[in-house]
Amino acid sequence: MMRSIQLVSPRRLELRDIAEPPEPGPGELLVRVRAVGVCGSDLHWYTEGRIGAFPATYPLVLGHEPAGEVAAVGAGVSSFQPGDRVAIEPTLSCGHCEFCLRGRHNNCIRSSFMGSPQAPGLFRDYALVPQGNATKFPAAFSFVRATLIEPLAVIMHMLELIEIGPTDTVVVLGAGPIGMLAAAVARACGAPIVISVDRLAHRRALALRMGATLAVDLAGLVPAVLDLTRGLGASVVIDAAGDLQTINTGLAIARPGGVFVLAGIPSVANLPVDLHSAMAKEVRIQTLKRSNHRSAPAIELLAREAVPDALVTHAVPAEQAPEAVEMLAEYRDGVGKLVVKMDA
Repeated sequence: MMRSIQLVSPRRLELRDIAEPPEPGPGELLVRVRAVGVCGSDLHWYTEGRIGAFPATYPLVLGHEPAGEVAAVGAGVSSFQPGDRVAIEPTLSCGHCEFCLRGRHNNCIRSSFMGSPQAPGLFRDYALVPQGNATKFPAAFSFVRATLIEPLAVIMHMLELIEIGPTDTVVVLGAGPIGMLAAAVARACGAPIVISVDRLAHRRALALRMGATLAVDLAGLVPAVLDLTRGLGASVVIDAAGDLQTINTGLAIARPGGVFVLAGIPSVANLPVDLHSAMAKEVRIQTLKRSNHRSAPAIELLAREAVPDALVTHAVPAEQAPEAVEMLAEYRDGVGKLVVKMDA
């Protein structure tokens, strides 16, 4: 038997023993999970018992931002060996549908996602994964730091869909981990102005440490953007909150011909979004789904220290996960990014 952390009902996590996975088959890796980051989507399952129209099924093993090491390899595996430190891509895709063949694995029509009702997540001691879902990371990375690879890969996938450069004014709505990583990447892309927006003072302060050039409450956003852009508006708006007010404010402050990216997950099914404002300015609306196997460029960005280390504020052992996730859900204790250490 091995440990797992299971969501057994809304806002209730428990440590429970489950069966260990079998020996790896052909093309598979057995990974010893060492640390797992807690994502905003984990919080949707935790607090709401659903994501959009998809309800949770209990018990549910959450966690899709893991770092670990290879414990054993199956037949035909030549690129990995026991002891390799790896990050895991949580989307299990088929590899041969038209979307996979076009390099859009995140849209695979037969995919399942680890950490959802489709497949168990990584809050467990061991996991069996296809070798194509693992990417080595440098020995210089701690396992806690390496949990940033998966969420950072989401932002690297965003750069497959939009461009950010030295002429852009970027606004990031929501200073949770995805929002702060988006701000850091925007700065790494050369954007001279990156405005982070959040209602919590401690998150605004953390966003400045992560690379934002200005951090404001939503109430102060519109005058700040208009002042910095001579009334034109932001060229790139990234909504990492998924709230109706942030979405409509983001569309309102986007400049003509600008880009609005929806990265956050709305908590309600139907939102009265102000599409007329977007259409009047020919704003491009781009949604974002998962990480699309972009771990390698995420690792490269972390290796050259383009992403500050300030994001992870709390790292706790598995036994403290229930209390720590509740703290995160309540935004207490100055929390930024929470990581659960499975090897503690």
